[in-house]
Amino acid sequence: QVQLVESGGGLVQAGGSLRLSCAASGSMFSLNTMGWYRQAPGKQRELVADIRSGGFTMYADSVKGRFTVSRDNAKKSVYLQMNSLKPEDTAVYYCRGTWGTIVYWGQGTQVTVSS
Repeated sequence: QVQLVESGGGLVQAGGSLRLSCAASGSMFSLNTMGWYRQAPGKQRELVADIRSGGFTMYADSVKGRFTVSRDNAKKSVYLQMNSLKPEDTAVYYCRGTWGTIVYWGQGTQVTVSS
C-alpha cells in the first residue's frame, strides 16, 4: 500500500517562502508522475505543478516563475519550493502520485499566506 506523506506547510507573510515535501512509502519503485494540487475553501482542487519521472514539469499559470517542483527518485520524494507567496496561494496542498492508472493522494498540508 503506497502512502504519500506531506510536510512543510504553515503560516507565512505575503512575499515569503515555503518548501513542501512529500515522501512515498510502501512502493518499491518511483511513481511515474508526482506533483502538487491545492484546494482553497469553496473552490475545486486544482493542479499546481507536477513532474514526470524523466523530469518534465508542468505548472499552473498562476504559479509560473514563483514555484518550482522537483523530485528525488532515489528518495521517492517530490518537493515544491514556493517563493513570492501571495494571499491567494492560501489553500490545502495535496501531494499526488501516479503508478500506471493508479492515483495516490496525500492527506494534505495547510498553507496560509497573510497579507
